[in-house]
Amino acid sequence: MRIAMVSEHASPLAVLGGVDAGGQNVHVAELSAALVRRGHDVVVYTRRDDAGLSDRAVMPSGVTVVHVAAGPAEHVPKDELLPHMAALADGLEQAWLADRPDVVHAHFWMSGVASLDAARRPSVRDAGQGRTVPVVQTFHALGHVKRRHQGLLDTSPPERAQLEPQVGRTVDTVIATCSDEVFELRGIGVGADRIDVAPCGVDTALFTPEGPQEARRRPTRIATVGRLVTRKGHGTAISALARLVDEGRDVELLVVGGPPRERLAEDETYRALAALADELGVRDRVEFRGQVPQAELPTVLRSLDALVCAPWYEPFGIVPLEAMACGVPVVAASVGGLIDTVVDGRTGRLVPPRDPEAVAGALGVLLDSPATAAQYGREGRRRARSRYSWDRVAAGTDRSYQSTVARTRAAGPAGRTDHTDRTDFASTKGATL
Repeated sequence: MRIAMVSEHASPLAVLGGVDAGGQNVHVAELSAALVRRGHDVVVYTRRDDAGLSDRAVMPSGVTVVHVAAGPAEHVPKDELLPHMAALADGLEQAWLADRPDVVHAHFWMSGVASLDAARRPSVRDAGQGRTVPVVQTFHALGHVKRRHQGLLDTSPPERAQLEPQVGRTVDTVIATCSDEVFELRGIGVGADRIDVAPCGVDTALFTPEGPQEARRRPTRIATVGRLVTRKGHGTAISALARLVDEGRDVELLVVGGPPRERLAEDETYRALAALADELGVRDRVEFRGQVPQAELPTVLRSLDALVCAPWYEPFGIVPLEAMACGVPVVAASVGGLIDTVVDGRTGRLVPPRDPEAVAGALGVLLDSPATAAQYGREGRRRARSRYSWDRVAAGTDRSYQSTVARTRAAGPAGRTDHTDRTDFASTKGATL
């Protein structure tokens, strides 16, 4: 099967840790690689954000990455990319006329906007004898959920409130990454018969309990890992650390994520977190590591007594899976996908979001009971391998593709009614799908 992945802001080639480079990049890269291992031809289309990038690049996994001209060839914050989606659709149209995919898998809502635009253009339909290319959508995050949790901190363009639900109702299939997302999708009008579930995954060959680990500065080490954005809850981890220190524990906190260490001082969130650590009197116990290459992350995780993952909300969350695969117990906020991945009392502890006292309490119990922590680690490793390997995730995604293609073929050349009774996508400002 020829599969076109569309990931407008999250290239599988990107270095992780920046403001707009995180779990989606990993998801697209690893899922694509696993689908190649299953015998499929996978091309990832992403926006050219650097003038020095080649038009096409082939990853060691066999995945082809195509850089599409859409807006300036430089980094543009993802929430400012909507005006460039029509240009991205132009590039997709030209690419698919030359190499028509059997199915399109769009990642993030703006990729869905561009993919539906391109797939429904007459030239693409005509090249397929009147058939529209089936479009599958993974949102990775939903705008109305983001607004609920972030309020005025949400920088999404206002058009998202209209366009994202339209994408969900118009595509052939939506692949949710967790049970909580299914509930949210139903709330914006996506039919249950068009929702499949395939979680994010983890590289269980890279993330293992065996292997080198970093030396610690103190007897006990915890960490929080993720992009340096407020909603990731790094501040909650710092506040929990202060409570542990007040209890007389000799513990250090490693904060991994953000720009490279030498550029951390330029980051507004880093400055706020460092100020919080100063205010709480634990700055000497907090190490801001900055960006860590994915290949080096297992060495960091193996050095931990526990991982703290305390976001305000989290559509899925790959980092807890990575820690679990390394045999590290996890203390996580009971939000979004973390409710599915972390089993309370078995692979870690789930606590209320924005609750440093609850995080500190859960950590204290683990630190006081090494046997329990070790058991959580073993169960976490078992769960990561049995449920969340990328090959297993790819198998489920493959089944979704197959059923989507079969369903659209059975519907005839016109495909789903939704694809033909809506206004063509003509512009990114106030457009309807």
